[in-house]
Amino acid sequence: MPDFHFSLDGNVPKVTSGGWAKEATVHQFPISKGIAGVHMFLDPGASRELHWHAIAAEWAYVIDGRCQTVVLDPSGASEINNYEPGDLWFFPKGHGHSIQTIGDKPCHFILSFDNGAFSEHGTFSITDWVDVSPKDMLAENFGLPMEALNAFPKGEAYIQAGPVIPLSQALDAPWPKESTHKFRLLKDPRAVREFDGGTFRLATVDEWPVSKSMSGGVMTIRPGQMRKFHWNVNANEWHFYLKGKGQVALFGSGGRGKVAEFNPGDVAYIPMGFGHAIKNVGDEDLEIIQTWDNGKFEEIDLDAWIKASPNYLVSNNFAGVPTETITKLKQS
Repeated sequence: MPDFHFSLDGNVPKVTSGGWAKEATVHQFPISKGIAGVHMFLDPGASRELHWHAIAAEWAYVIDGRCQTVVLDPSGASEINNYEPGDLWFFPKGHGHSIQTIGDKPCHFILSFDNGAFSEHGTFSITDWVDVSPKDMLAENFGLPMEALNAFPKGEAYIQAGPVIPLSQALDAPWPKESTHKFRLLKDPRAVREFDGGTFRLATVDEWPVSKSMSGGVMTIRPGQMRKFHWNVNANEWHFYLKGKGQVALFGSGGRGKVAEFNPGDVAYIPMGFGHAIKNVGDEDLEIIQTWDNGKFEEIDLDAWIKASPNYLVSNNFAGVPTETITKLKQS
């Protein structure tokens, strides 16, 4: 049974002039084949430069601070959006984008990618591209004299420090259509899904059409409560533990099972089809950012499966279990 626990915030960061990023890919976290994750921190005024990903889409949840994204799609249409805590963005694979801190506070967020082999430290970045390209061709492309290119950065900037952008100057220009790249997870009533023991806010392709290859949200479990045993039908599941203390019991078939505890800054990875349950074992609310590598969210609960089965079948499966216990199973 593979290890499904990894300390993302305990990983070594990539630090630049304007902030840092820590990642968990299949290279550091071997079970995480379908989804990679990043915790990124931008100083006031800093920007994650213009870039794109060749092999993965990007899903994000803003934890604190404010930022602005610019995204360009293959049609040539662009969108500029401002974000605050609790907002999501989604950029399909290959779409060019950037992230800029706005206001005088730092901004940090969780990024999730629908390919475990994707590394945020190996994106296609504009400064890197300009640096390695022939100057005569760049000069012709942009209509510049070749000597003007000497002032451009040498190497990849990645996260670049810069002057603080006042909120009043950071005007957004959202698309006036359904496929916007922004979703107000904590404010959109379509995201609310209650369950016994806590709350769940989720955005799928049904609520957010641009998010075709990923679903995601935030689950809150009250102290002592549990998200009961279930499995995901069509996707791998990735967790970032934001607050509290959790315990996950994982079932991997063939007599394999494993239990692990999670604290803030940790990540969990649940392969598609693996049974699991999540319990709050702390004394405060457990908050988990969760993503799935499928725009459609599908799961089946163990107790629902038992309730839907005839009594004689359940009794036969659990031979030797008293009838009154079977009855309670069916009523759970």
